[in-house]
Parts: sequence; structure tokens; C-alpha cells
Amino acid sequence: MEHAREGLVAVIFVSQRTDEDAEGYAAAAEAMGALAAAQPGYAGVESVRDSGGLGITVSYWADEASAKAWRDNPEHARIRDLGRARWYDWYALEVTRVERGYRWSRA
Repeated sequence: MEHAREGLVAVIFVSQRTDEDAEGYAAAAEAMGALAAAQPGYAGVESVRDSGGLGITVSYWADEASAKAWRDNPEHARIRDLGRARWYDWYALEVTRVERGYRWSRA
């Protein structure tokens, strides 16, 4: 059985949060999640953050053009600038294509 994400573009965002403005960050993250989900080519997201502020978010896109359109979205760019100024100590971003994948669940 083919994995549902094979062939998609994955944008992997690893970040370290600051302690600054947790409420503002939460509101921006929620808004960005809704905005991303409304973009053409959006195929989902998975995100985790530990108690020390280290987080990993992987967003999935139908193709490279969709991922770039998200990167270039003006509201996303505005929030990204706020993140650099206020909410992140650092981040790293990688873009790749999903070649194959597997899922397992106890349920």
C-alpha cells in the first residue's frame, strides 16, 4: 500500500523558542496554522515542542510551487519577521520530497 505522503514536499522547521510573549506566539501559531491550511497545495502538518522550547514542525505540500507560495505569503512573512525578533532564539529549515514512508499504530 502506498504511503499517503509519498511524492509530497515536506518543509521541516526545527526551532528553539524564547521565553518571550507566550500568548502572542500561541495566537500567531494558531493563525498561521489556519492560514497554511487554506493555501492551495497544503497537505497537512505535524508539530511537537518540548518543555525546554525545542520544536519540530513538518508541513506537507503538493509540490515545490505550493511550498514556495506559502513561504512567500505576505502574512506568513510578517509573522516570520516577528518570530525572528521575538519568539525564536534560532531555527533551521529543510525542504525535501517524501520518497517513501510507513505508518504503524497500535489502535
